[in-house]
Amino acid sequence: MIEIERKFLVTSEKFKTEAFSKNQIAQGYLNSNPERTVRVRIKGESGFLTIKGKSNETGISRFEWETEISLAEAKPLLSLCEKGVIQKTRHEVKVGKHIFEVDEFHGDNEGLLMAEIELSDENETFEKPDWLGTEVTNDLRYYNSYLSKNPFKNW
Repeated sequence: MIEIERKFLVTSEKFKTEAFSKNQIAQGYLNSNPERTVRVRIKGESGFLTIKGKSNETGISRFEWETEISLAEAKPLLSLCEKGVIQKTRHEVKVGKHIFEVDEFHGDNEGLLMAEIELSDENETFEKPDWLGTEVTNDLRYYNSYLSKNPFKNW
């Protein structure tokens, strides 16, 4: 139930030719308080309800609980969310023994490309592809809950 994740900006669209999976995602927040977020996500034909706790001091680890819900449940929950639903395309890219989830944002966050990698330990090493840019793990501006209220186009 502890998510260990690092986030990076992406410097080119080269990842698209390396992706083995691509899905459209819509996600909104029933609660976007940084102490505890409650997210509704529609990914392809599936729905998810996710609760995340506050990040630790490094920004790498935090509590996460997620359960799959039906599309019929997810759609009305998404309509109850706070203003600022995130629209993005997620590309999954295998690099070494890890999978990077590369999000290409749309709408008010158009132009933002961000990659995330989940690790089993905060100090775990991993291969970095040449399209991986600056690490933004501990920069709250790059949390989706922040982007929903303060979109990239306004920066």
